Amino acid sequence: MLYRSLGNTGLRVSEIGFGCASYWGKKVFDEAAAIRLVHAAVDHGVTLFDTGASYSGGNAEPRLGKALSGLKNKHDLVISTKAGSYTDERGRRREDFTPAGVRRTVEASLARLGMDAIPLLHLHGPEIADLTEDLLDTLTRLKKEGKVLHLSANSFDVNVIEHVMTLPLFGVVMIDYNVLRPEREPIIAKLAARHLGILAGMPLAGGLYRKNRFRIRGVQDLWYIARAWKNHRSDIARGRSLRFLEDEQRLTGAEIALAWVLRKPEVSCAVFGTTRMSHLLGNLRASGATLGDELLQKISRAQLSFA
Repeated sequence: MLYRSLGNTGLRVSEIGFGCASYWGKKVFDEAAAIRLVHAAVDHGVTLFDTGASYSGGNAEPRLGKALSGLKNKHDLVISTKAGSYTDERGRRREDFTPAGVRRTVEASLARLGMDAIPLLHLHGPEIADLTEDLLDTLTRLKKEGKVLHLSANSFDVNVIEHVMTLPLFGVVMIDYNVLRPEREPIIAKLAARHLGILAGMPLAGGLYRKNRFRIRGVQDLWYIARAWKNHRSDIARGRSLRFLEDEQRLTGAEIALAWVLRKPEVSCAVFGTTRMSHLLGNLRASGATLGDELLQKISRAQLSFA
């Protein structure tokens, strides 16, 4: 595993991170299997684990906390979680960017994760209007109290990202960047120019480039297919134009997708999630992988059709 600086935070993180969310965090997915995935990731050099208070019906964060409780080096890991969204008592996702709401979420996250401080806290999908002076003051106090070490915004809205860049309190941004989102590169350049850490969310693009994307091997496949159809239907055509990724012999399509994201040195870490050990271990091989000029040009030509 290779490691990169996370902007100017002073942290170094594995260039591939593990996302503790989605089906991984669902109660229906075997908890022992979920914990084994986290431990295997640690054993193979992963140091960044990303989760959120609202993920998996509220079950992802405490599940990650259980996985971390069995690790002697958990305080050496960069655990990131999210505030601004949470799961209510009925299992519904709610938003609350009020200063009191964000503080409550942070306090609850610390307890669920079993940590004294959150290494990296993202505001989860804020609007510009949510970033009030009162909220920024509260985030500053949380840092002074030692409950949060570094701050980030997780947003797919370029206008929000550009606003966050003007706020010195934030040292990291998490965006959606993958082979189906080459249009993110101008904002990546702007973030890098300001020395912000950049986390690439959705680096596998939901696997929409896979020829067998709708192959069903388990209940989780049905869940992921339904989510892709609900949230990323417009990207299915883009995915079709990149199915040649799976024709390569040296790397799998997923490894190519990750290596494509990581070819940008400005990206600190690409974060993906999985429920299969073979998927995890295979994708970790993308760390340090290089793509030939011919393949990169072929990808670029396919991406031109996105415009």
